Amino acid sequence: MTTPGLQTMGMMGMIRTGAAATLLLAFAAGAGAQQKGKKLYCWNENGVRTCGDALPPGATDLARTEINARSGATTREVGRTLTAAERAAAALAERQAADSAAAAASEKRQDLAMVASYATEADLRKSFGERISLLDDALKGSAMSEANLRRSLVSLLDQANALELSRKPIPPALLKSVRSQHAELEKQLRIAAEQRASRAALDGELAAAVDRYREMKGEPPLER
Repeated sequence: MTTPGLQTMGMMGMIRTGAAATLLLAFAAGAGAQQKGKKLYCWNENGVRTCGDALPPGATDLARTEINARSGATTREVGRTLTAAERAAAALAERQAADSAAAAASEKRQDLAMVASYATEADLRKSFGERISLLDDALKGSAMSEANLRRSLVSLLDQANALELSRKPIPPALLKSVRSQHAELEKQLRIAAEQRASRAALDGELAAAVDRYREMKGEPPLER
């Protein structure tokens, strides 16, 4: 039987106890049908387990357990309110997860389209072969341009060196040509480096596509 003191304390909204579960059951039994649908709350405050039939302002942001006052059964667990930094981190993680899921779905669609587009692995390799051939041709052209620029620059430098050895002034036009040719050579070297990087990336793309194609076809991956 519930004592009047305990019932009064519960209606006041605060019960502090080291045995919260036992007292909550007693509280629920004593309240009876008049508390049908009413909630009880339990939370930790300064290391102390606190329970009551209402949340004080200082406890609204704390993690809590919500309990049916009639049955004593837990109805919900509510986590503490996140800080602004935690909310921002959670939102970022959610966006990243959504982006990853979208990327995975897109890759799956591409893989299905790839299997539908190429009847055999040889057909797939042939489609890459055309792109590889174009890059290889571009690399050859870059190599020829680089060689021509180097020869031209060496020729200009030889002219300047000969004038200097003869203790003759180097014409401004020649100096300008040397600087211009050197800049063109550096530009060509950057282009060639980008082309080589693209060629290596294409090799990796082909290997990955073949692995996915074989996986979609139920075939074992290639040994490398």
